[in-house]
Amino acid sequence: MKIGFIGGGIMAEAIIAGIVDAGLDAQVTVGEPVAVRRDALSKLKGITVTADNAEAVSGADIVAIAVKPQQFDVVASSLAALLKPEQTVLSIMAGVKMHSIGLKLNHHRLIRVMPNTPMQVRQGISAWTVTSDVPQDVIEFTGSMLRSLGDELKFSDERYVDIATALSASGPAYVFMFIESLADAGVKLGLPVHVARHLATQTVLGSAALAKETKKHPAELRNMVTSPGGTTAAGLHALEEGAFRAVVTNAVEAAFKRGEELAEGK
Repeated sequence: MKIGFIGGGIMAEAIIAGIVDAGLDAQVTVGEPVAVRRDALSKLKGITVTADNAEAVSGADIVAIAVKPQQFDVVASSLAALLKPEQTVLSIMAGVKMHSIGLKLNHHRLIRVMPNTPMQVRQGISAWTVTSDVPQDVIEFTGSMLRSLGDELKFSDERYVDIATALSASGPAYVFMFIESLADAGVKLGLPVHVARHLATQTVLGSAALAKETKKHPAELRNMVTSPGGTTAAGLHALEEGAFRAVVTNAVEAAFKRGEELAEGK
């Protein structure tokens, strides 16, 4: 599979590194205007790097758009003339819907992927969807590529990708803030900073692994930790008093709303 990337930022680099490390049968060319980024990408095994998007796109089976949403209009103006009907466009741009991509590129073979940053350590999850025009071999390759970065969920309804953007794509920021808050609390009570941060990070990592491996409902796992009248019960009561659940729900809903606004150009 030949893949031409438009944009060689951190997310693109993580995807390419996943392809390389997984040994997928792919030839990758990256169009990147910034020389420093080209130098970084050129160190990846078997990757061709160029400052010319036309060169990156030429002959590619998949054209991966990995630029910021705000840059898409500029990219689309030149890319539309380069695309061939048999090429598939894959976008990782947050908030840019397939309808908009298709209109601006006058193209119908589209894949929209919403990955998240933990894919940099092969622990990501990507939500994605495709149009009916995308060939089966491209769909299968995309699934393999995304699994090389962690986990993936393919949806028939693009709205689920928009919701996943607010939940799993923005979600790492919420988790990092929670880790930061746990560590800060430990420091306030007297722990050294590095110890508090280590305890908080491993606690979140281990709890997520337990939930994933056991497949038990989070409430059941929470009850396993909570003894009547104990320390955990006191802590949970404080979270409930602070409307912890509502705050998290509001954060995801606010992110979703902002994504819809961005999609409308607001």
